[in-house]
Amino acid sequence: MEYVYAALLLHKLKQNISEDNVKNVVKATGVAPDDVRVKALVAALSEVNIEEALKAAPVAVAAAAPAGAAAPAAAAKEEKKDEKKEEEALEGLSSLFG
Repeated sequence: MEYVYAALLLHKLKQNISEDNVKNVVKATGVAPDDVRVKALVAALSEVNIEEALKAAPVAVAAAAPAGAAAPAAAAKEEKKDEKKEEEALEGLSSLFG
């Protein structure tokens, strides 16, 4: 996966996705690059328009947005439950004192 990330980083920085550049990026992370994987990645990406592939790819962030939006709603429901419990507890105490 680190090789794909290296290629994406090079693409974002508008650098040539070559074997040497990918190896340098992977080396910068402290990992020894695997020559076979680097060659395979560069060969596979040579005919791919990365910009178009990124636009066509489903975005995980969009899928995460509804889950993120549900979190505040869940918190609000929990607050309502807590308020109900407090009200019930107060009603119970008031019945003791008439």
